[in-house]
Amino acid sequence: MVARERKKKGRHERNKLNVRQVVALTQPGIYSDGGGLYIRVRNPGTRSWVFIYTLGGKRQEMGLGSLLDITLAKARERAAAAREMVLDGIDPKNARRQVKAEAPAKPPITFGGFALELLDSIEDGFKNRKHRQQWRNTLTTYAAPFWSTPIAEVSTEQVLAVLQPIWLTKTETASRLRGRIERVLDAAKAKGLRSGENPAAWRGHLDLLLPKKTQIKVKHHPALPYGEIKTFMKELRLRQATAARALEFTILTAARSGEVRGMTWDEIDLDEKVWTVPAERMKAGVTHQVPLSGAALAILKAIQPQDALPNGIVFLAPRGGSMSDMALSQLLKRMKYTDITVHGFRSTFRDWVGEETQFGGEEAEMALAHTIESATERAYRRGRALDKRRGLMNAWAAFCNDAVTDS
Repeated sequence: MVARERKKKGRHERNKLNVRQVVALTQPGIYSDGGGLYIRVRNPGTRSWVFIYTLGGKRQEMGLGSLLDITLAKARERAAAAREMVLDGIDPKNARRQVKAEAPAKPPITFGGFALELLDSIEDGFKNRKHRQQWRNTLTTYAAPFWSTPIAEVSTEQVLAVLQPIWLTKTETASRLRGRIERVLDAAKAKGLRSGENPAAWRGHLDLLLPKKTQIKVKHHPALPYGEIKTFMKELRLRQATAARALEFTILTAARSGEVRGMTWDEIDLDEKVWTVPAERMKAGVTHQVPLSGAALAILKAIQPQDALPNGIVFLAPRGGSMSDMALSQLLKRMKYTDITVHGFRSTFRDWVGEETQFGGEEAEMALAHTIESATERAYRRGRALDKRRGLMNAWAAFCNDAVTDS
């Protein structure tokens, strides 16, 4: 009976605190729960569990974790396990060190594993699904040689090994690949997984080891010579398919086919004769205005249904929705133009501007929605550029149709 009473009394003395009291302990100090379990409060934000014991005549302390992570019940479990070790003459701190030493080491974080984790966290910021997929495809395809390399060990030699084979033949892809590798490695460094310089950095690093872009012969999309555009447009206008009208409109506006295929009626102002492409649909991510010539407007007015919805696709595919990126390419093949591309008509336009007109290069570059590097030219874009480009696009339509269009 006496032993039972002592046991009950000892258990009660061990559990001095309750959950509400634990939460309320914010004053600096050390508070006992009994049985060697204490709470140490340094400040309201720093509170931890401590087990204090004596072994071999020496007082020892062992941390059991933060109050933010370890509940009162869990702390008591850990203290009870430690007490059992002390009773058996085992130092619980040494036992814990041994367990950690014998535990299998965590596998290192690889470049590929971290890259996929990073993409999962940032791809909501990408402007469309295609862009997200391009990021993944580029990295998984070209960075495969060091995909399984610990991210802390990726080297300049490894980065060069994947860039050099495509640097001269797929320059744009290689440039994007380098930038994406650089971003992954920068993010890894920000998370403390790497140290030192980024092996994919361009300025002052890879720019010294790879040919500059100006030394690389740019591979252009096969284009129709501008002297043949009138004949081509005559053949094109004989075709009744929507794809033919989309291609005609693409040529007249010098736009990218994706911008035309995704065009909706609310982007068009027929009164102002302007097509405004929103930033999220532009390659450079900047809103682009296209002055519409009389010929371009005629196409839109001819196909616009009376009940057109504002967000409705202008050039509908036969089964509804926007046309695929192959629709216009297949049209060229049916017309027996197998040695040119849809994108090449932008080069046709650019060549015509440079060789047959008095319009400046800045107007042509803005018409093509190319990025303007000069601050002066960017300011010009925001000024009278639209009016000047309207004259350019009317002249281009007149040249394509061998006629004079309305200004």
